[in-house]
Amino acid sequence: MATDLYTALEQGIPAVREEFETLLRELVQIPTVSMDPAHASDIQQGAHKAAAILQACGATVEVVETPGNPVVFGQLTVNPAYPTVAIYNHLDVQPANEPQWQQDPFVFQRDGERYLGRGTTDDKGPALTALLAARFAVQHGVPLNVQFLWELEEEIGSPHFADFVAQRRQALTCNSVVVSDTVWLSRTTPAVPYGLRGMLTMLLRLETGSNDCHSGLTGGAARNPIGELSDLIAHCYDARTGRVHIPGFYDDVRPLSAPELDHFLASGFNVATFMAVHGLHTLRSNDVQRVVQAIWSEPTFEVHGISGGYQGPGVKTIVPHAAEAKISMRLVPDQDPERLFAIVQEFIHQYHPDVEVHQGGFLRPYLGDFSGFYGAAVREAVRFGFGKTPSFIREGGSIGAVVTLDQMLQVPIVFLGLSLPEHGYHAPNENFDWGQASGGMRAFVKYFDTLASSRP
Repeated sequence: MATDLYTALEQGIPAVREEFETLLRELVQIPTVSMDPAHASDIQQGAHKAAAILQACGATVEVVETPGNPVVFGQLTVNPAYPTVAIYNHLDVQPANEPQWQQDPFVFQRDGERYLGRGTTDDKGPALTALLAARFAVQHGVPLNVQFLWELEEEIGSPHFADFVAQRRQALTCNSVVVSDTVWLSRTTPAVPYGLRGMLTMLLRLETGSNDCHSGLTGGAARNPIGELSDLIAHCYDARTGRVHIPGFYDDVRPLSAPELDHFLASGFNVATFMAVHGLHTLRSNDVQRVVQAIWSEPTFEVHGISGGYQGPGVKTIVPHAAEAKISMRLVPDQDPERLFAIVQEFIHQYHPDVEVHQGGFLRPYLGDFSGFYGAAVREAVRFGFGKTPSFIREGGSIGAVVTLDQMLQVPIVFLGLSLPEHGYHAPNENFDWGQASGGMRAFVKYFDTLASSRP
């Protein structure tokens, strides 16, 4: 059976390429930007297009409405007695208003082996890769049921994904979940994350007057809210090292174990490559161990923007009357975002009572297990699909739905991501490529076959 399956797979992957490209074109050309209310109708169009694609592949499909954006729920049920795996992907995308785009971001283009357009790698290309692999496995007799959870709010923190899970809890009878929304270390170094950082966002606002004032008439006596917010932020953390000065900030951080650090260091992470991919001229440290710990296992304090005063050309000599700063913190196990917000808010109020602290969204961190059956299965799947053994790492980003699935389903969750750093996650000129798609199909079929034949 296995020999026939994999012989057919090698013949089937090239045959499905044109279909993959057609479906990817259809999805990419719908601008499913979840954070912009102007795209609400595009979100609905994207959901119904996705439902049609799943249905054409043989799945029963439902577009499940939530208080926010819908979730597309598909099921390929072969036999209720077979094990069931759920595949999570998202179909919403980041905005694409950067001036560096070399083509219309919502017009799909093929450039040799690459596919260009917003959403190609994050996360429409991987979603279609998993779907076509699942269809192949089911059609070729792999005794497995597959469920598809295609979300349309991931890019805004999955605020209503739990509503979907609660609505369809009885139907979500999966034995495990596989997530395909993560990034490798490089094209030659596959990575399988087992942990994700959480996130806490906040807006700091300070108003010291009712209007901007002439600095020649009031400067020296008038308070400057931009300067005061800058002073507050500098008191919160050391921008040179990233170390946070807020008492209690690190109290609940789970120490990194020696085996985890060994995996990090054995991953092949390269500082120079990391800098080149992300366009960084310098880092806080060039030591590999320091860098991987900072991006995978330590919390952060980041300033995303300070606004206020005059922003036009030249210098307009005014004292601004108000200023705002946008802040986020990436959290690690076992940091609780609500507790941490209270700690940070109290620290700010003690240092500067006039600053308003407005809590934004938050996500809890996630930490899974890479040492058991499912970790071994995904490692072997990646090795089969790409001819390279993956490294187990934590990923520095956040996926809100993963925390929800972990809490509400309480089944094993693994990550089988296909994106590369050069694919441009959240960046201009986003792209995906056939090499990752075709290798991903091999990997998913191998993973499905392992789950069906060797499940614990």
